[in-house]
Amino acid sequence: MSANRGAKIVLHWLEKSRAQRIMWLMEELNLSYNIKTYKRGPNGVAPPELKQIHPLGKSPIVSVQPPDASQPMVLVESAPILEYFLDHFGGANARLVPQRYQPGREGQLGGETESWMRYRYYMHYAEGSLMSPIQVQLIMNGISQLFLVLYVWLMADRTAVKNAPVPFFIKPVTGFITGKVSAEFLDQELRTHFRFLEGQLASAPEQGPFLCGSHLTAADIQMSIPVIAALNLAIIPRKEYPRLDAYAGEIQNSQGYRRAVEKVEKIEGKPFVPI
Repeated sequence: MSANRGAKIVLHWLEKSRAQRIMWLMEELNLSYNIKTYKRGPNGVAPPELKQIHPLGKSPIVSVQPPDASQPMVLVESAPILEYFLDHFGGANARLVPQRYQPGREGQLGGETESWMRYRYYMHYAEGSLMSPIQVQLIMNGISQLFLVLYVWLMADRTAVKNAPVPFFIKPVTGFITGKVSAEFLDQELRTHFRFLEGQLASAPEQGPFLCGSHLTAADIQMSIPVIAALNLAIIPRKEYPRLDAYAGEIQNSQGYRRAVEKVEKIEGKPFVPI
């Protein structure tokens, strides 16, 4: 039987979304799938057609129709989708999930391997804890740019957007929003997370280079978006986190990652930017 086990899979692709991780996993599992694309509206929100697939209208969404079913199942949220696919399509690619129990301790409380405990943690940490401060930082950066563009527009000098100074009557607002909040909370919050990750890579089983050990797991796929986004968008300085920088390089060298990125860039017609 094929890797799909007779199932028909459709990835509902919303532009500028995190559905690339699902595509990457399917590439690793050698699954065949179709892609249905959706464009965001002028205000950046998903189109109403996506809510016809799932009421929240969020991406990623995957439809999976088993061979003996008349209607497809609809799967949402990255971690549950990844875990469901690994449960049913893992097969020979079980390497993407670390061995759960230590030999002789199967089913025992506390008998899990360190690699598996890390795997379970990072599958949910990526969106549960790490992505939130990154998103807030991106929003703060956007607010600062918005005030700058507004000022230049008011001055009727749109060619000066890149180098325009923040005027005295706007500076206190931008200083409070993007300075005080960022310096007192976001900067420290982000550093706390990435120092933690730097230490986790230093203590990874089998000396890494991945978070759960010597080979790629689905937890690394899940963690790829926040880590690569933070580094590529200069939210954190690469030189302060050399292990994390090297880890991001390992992730992006994966053949499955590259195949997924190529498909994303073909769909969107521009370079892929994790966000």
